Amino acid sequence: MPYDRVSACRACPRLAAHLEAVREIHPEYHCAPVPPLGSVRARLLIVGLAPGLHGANRTGRPFTGDASGLVLFRALARAGFASDADPARARLLGARITNAVRCLPPGNRPVAAELERCSSYLRHDLDRLWWPGVRRPRCILALGRLAHESVGRSLATTLAPFGHGSSQVLAPGLLLLDSYHPSRQNTNTRRLTESMLDAVMAQARQHLQPPL
Repeated sequence: MPYDRVSACRACPRLAAHLEAVREIHPEYHCAPVPPLGSVRARLLIVGLAPGLHGANRTGRPFTGDASGLVLFRALARAGFASDADPARARLLGARITNAVRCLPPGNRPVAAELERCSSYLRHDLDRLWWPGVRRPRCILALGRLAHESVGRSLATTLAPFGHGSSQVLAPGLLLLDSYHPSRQNTNTRRLTESMLDAVMAQARQHLQPPL
C-alpha cells in the first residue's frame, strides 16, 4: 500500500475487524489508521507503539486524547519541542510523532505479523530524517521496547537492547534514545516519572543543538 494511502490500509485482518467493532460502539471515533503528526522536516522523530482506544483512535492525532498523551506533551512542552502542554492545542516544534503500528490493536498489543506489515510505513518516516541537504544532528526517540525493536526492524539493523535512558548512534549524527512508554500503567506505578522523561528529552535537546 503506498504511504499516502495509509488511511485506507486494511492489510491486517485482525486490526481491521477490531476497528469495525469499535466503530459500531463509537461511531464518532476516528477508527482508522492514524497518520504521523508534525513536519516531515523535523529532526526529532518520536516512535510510539500504537493508537490508544480513547486517545489517537478517537481523535486521529497521535498521543492526543488520553493520559499517555498528556504526559508526553507536557514533557515536549517543557523541552521546547511543543508549543503547548495540551496535545489538542499543541504545535510540534522540530519534532514529529508516529507509531510502530498505525491501527488500534486489541488489548493495546499488536502481534508480530502486524508490526512487520506496518514496518514499511515506519521506515518511510525514518527515511524522512535523511531529507536532502541535512547535515545537522537527528534523533529518534523510541517509547518502549516494542517501538525500539520496530525501529531496528524497519532499518534492518541490529540494535543494542532496550533500556530507559540508553542511547546508541545509528549513523553519523543520528542518535537513537529509549524511554519507557508514558502509559498510565508506567506512570501510575512510578516506573516512569516526569523527571525521568524530562531527562531523556534533555538528551535529545542536547544532541540536536544548535537550536532547531
